[in-house]
Amino acid sequence: MSQHAFATHAVGTVAVVMVSYRSASLTIDCLGTLAAERAAGRPANLKVVVVDNDSGDASLISAAVAQQGWADWVRVVRAPRNGGFGYGNNLGVATARATWGVEWVHFLNPDTLVRPGAIVALRDFLAAHPRAAMAGGRFLNGDGSAWSYAFRFPGLVSECEHGLALGLFSRLCHRHVVPRVMGEQAAQIDWVSGASMMMRVTAFEQLRGFDEGFFLYYEETDLCLRAHQAGWQTWYVPDSLVVHLAGQSTGVTCRDQAPRRLPAYWYEARRHYFVLNHGRLRAAAIDAAALLAHALGRAKRGLQGRATDNVPHFLGDLWRHSVWRCWHQPENRRWPSDNTVGH
Repeated sequence: MSQHAFATHAVGTVAVVMVSYRSASLTIDCLGTLAAERAAGRPANLKVVVVDNDSGDASLISAAVAQQGWADWVRVVRAPRNGGFGYGNNLGVATARATWGVEWVHFLNPDTLVRPGAIVALRDFLAAHPRAAMAGGRFLNGDGSAWSYAFRFPGLVSECEHGLALGLFSRLCHRHVVPRVMGEQAAQIDWVSGASMMMRVTAFEQLRGFDEGFFLYYEETDLCLRAHQAGWQTWYVPDSLVVHLAGQSTGVTCRDQAPRRLPAYWYEARRHYFVLNHGRLRAAAIDAAALLAHALGRAKRGLQGRATDNVPHFLGDLWRHSVWRCWHQPENRRWPSDNTVGH
């Protein structure tokens, strides 16, 4: 990347982009916390785009925006189809750029509540670190407890570690374990959760936005990997605090409930990520290793008298959606069809 691309940006307008699907009440609650931040000047020029992914909730959200007097800084967009998380965010960024000409975009889940200073902490960090393309903060659970994790890129070793779940193997391979417990200081990491992630718009444009081939899950991992390959950095900034009512908007990753069966699109996204970023042959090897590791891990738990499936039907679903079963399934990147991002 040229030195010009790393030029320091002046502190400019931040646009929060939220993608909502049947999450009107959560979205409105989140907007309330953003309104408080804007009123307190954190930052005063904060803008918001809410993309309703064709769920029928746009009118409810628009009515609340009008009632609360937020219409001068909130835009509600009705997506013509439910194209997934990346599709909705690309549409939101395109709207923000066309409407306000923003320098920073903060991707935020509707099932979040921002704490004071959460947005400016990320913006100021990125402004002070010109090689950083994106930054994410610390999450708080609904009960106020901290969820201080960032992530490493997944690969063959991490897939084996996750499947085997053997203490000795996990300790030997700790540098490959995907979840990474974070401390009190900002740190450079591989990727951050898209539930709260800020990005400089110039980097987003260079990378052409989210790959819309991901419906849900793995799209932020892929975006951070492409940023890394292009010479950018990703950072964890614990001064940014956001309450995340995990799973409330998707119903998949609720932390206070027993694991649920993962939807087909999770497995499809996983395969899409590995094929695109590792090639079909290596992705097939990763799938083979993961299937074997999970089978051995399941047998170990059975011998120990423990539940054999942490996630219901995981092993069978992993096989059904593996590269081996879907060898001829085309895996191509899908960029925004209207060419509004990255051109």
